[in-house]
Amino acid sequence: MGSSFVFAAPAVVACSLLLLCNCGAPSPSAVQAEELRREVHGWADARATWYGPPGGAGTDGGACGYQGDVEQPPFSAMITAGGPSIFQSGQGCGACYQVKCTGNAACSGRPVTVVVTDECPDGTCLSERFHFDLGGRAFGAMAKPGLAEALRHAGNIKVQFNRVACNWKGVDMAFKVDVGSNPYYLAVLVEDESGDGDLSAVDLRQHGGSGGGWAPMQRSWGAVWKYNGGPLQGPMSIRLTSGSGRKLVAADVIPAGWQPGRTYRSVVNY
Repeated sequence: MGSSFVFAAPAVVACSLLLLCNCGAPSPSAVQAEELRREVHGWADARATWYGPPGGAGTDGGACGYQGDVEQPPFSAMITAGGPSIFQSGQGCGACYQVKCTGNAACSGRPVTVVVTDECPDGTCLSERFHFDLGGRAFGAMAKPGLAEALRHAGNIKVQFNRVACNWKGVDMAFKVDVGSNPYYLAVLVEDESGDGDLSAVDLRQHGGSGGGWAPMQRSWGAVWKYNGGPLQGPMSIRLTSGSGRKLVAADVIPAGWQPGRTYRSVVNY
């Protein structure tokens, strides 16, 4: 199947004690991402459960915010919720993994590729260092032909996993403006990133903004990023930084006259 995905270490900012520099501590999600990068090299052991309808996705987008989209391409219901070390307080949203089961006679041993779209319910995924709570369809896809139901009946199995690049062929990135957005507040759900799949930073540049410069957005929750300030002047460009530090600009993707609740698709992807 594909080669292992390589995590890039986040930049480390040095402080000078002589200058009494006040360095902020890294966010919990950034620490989790770094721990995952260091701990996982190739295939690693984990535990897997499943939820939702047996042949369904299991979620409408859940804690990542991909509402109503996970049944359709590119995700096509091949999704998973993640335990704390996988979900990473929302930073893990959109990341892709190969998962193969090894702990049941119904297992095919062939990996399936899933994307993180949700967080495990409280208490469900805390017993193992790594835990995947897959949608019913994705869980059954790990079985030998004709044994998907038998595998789902097992319910809780040993698996191995491997971080891989997302490959959403022919799909450009999309930006869904939250219905609560207004001329002084913008919240955007970022969807369908190929490559890393996850984002470490998002910046906004307004048409006619001060100096034409980039302003940082903050993660609101899951894959939703927000910006407070205004009045907002469209069109607006969005600059994305992937989990491994690659940058990409969706120029003027939010048009003048933008409307809350609308989705604006770019012409770029990683």
